[in-house]
Amino acid sequence: MRFSGKTFLLLGVSRGLGYALAYFLAKDGAKVILVSRDERKLQSIKESIAGVGKVDIIVGGVSSPESAIKLKESVRKVTDKLDGIAIMIGGYEEDRVENPVALDSMLNNHVKFPIYAVSAFLDLLRKGSVILLVSALRAVDKASPDQLSYAVAKAGTAKAVEILAAELLDKDIRVVGIAPSWIDGDFEPNRDWRSLRRLGDVKAPPEDFALVAAWLMSDEAQWVNGVVIPVDGGTRLRQG
Repeated sequence: MRFSGKTFLLLGVSRGLGYALAYFLAKDGAKVILVSRDERKLQSIKESIAGVGKVDIIVGGVSSPESAIKLKESVRKVTDKLDGIAIMIGGYEEDRVENPVALDSMLNNHVKFPIYAVSAFLDLLRKGSVILLVSALRAVDKASPDQLSYAVAKAGTAKAVEILAAELLDKDIRVVGIAPSWIDGDFEPNRDWRSLRRLGDVKAPPEDFALVAAWLMSDEAQWVNGVVIPVDGGTRLRQG
């Protein structure tokens, strides 16, 4: 199994992308540590994944440097070394420049909190490990006029991938990202998700994005570093 012996920390686990990525990593041999503020959600996901692989859960967050360090101490009780971190803190709000009400929350979720997490957990990462960030297609391609703060923040996520990768080269730590189009719905193990979308659709199930993220976190992608991969099935090609 390609992830046998590896331990991954997944921050901001949702019932969509986070659940799917955790499932695929665990099924392929990894131990996964899942973090969210929602304990009931974590327990439910753990029960599902426990049937296919190793999983631990921790209730917490990284909304400040102090909380990120506190979370790290909780993680240390489970493992003293990590082979990778996937930071998937979500949040979507629409606004325009006339009233940029979402600016603080979007910059927090998609720029500040991920940076707090990387800073806190850096000393737990082994050589050869990987950090995965989640940007958005609307940050690397065209955004709609009502996505000002969201697209700007996700563009910051994409730039953070490049800058962190440059900074961590000498530590032998890769930093990569994905830019999903629209992650549609919750993950459901063992379903035929491919029947739920067609090439070029705006939306796709979480599985399509999680599989690319899992590959980027694998040793097969060791020579991919400092880039954000658009994962959109070609929907951007339909835009005028």
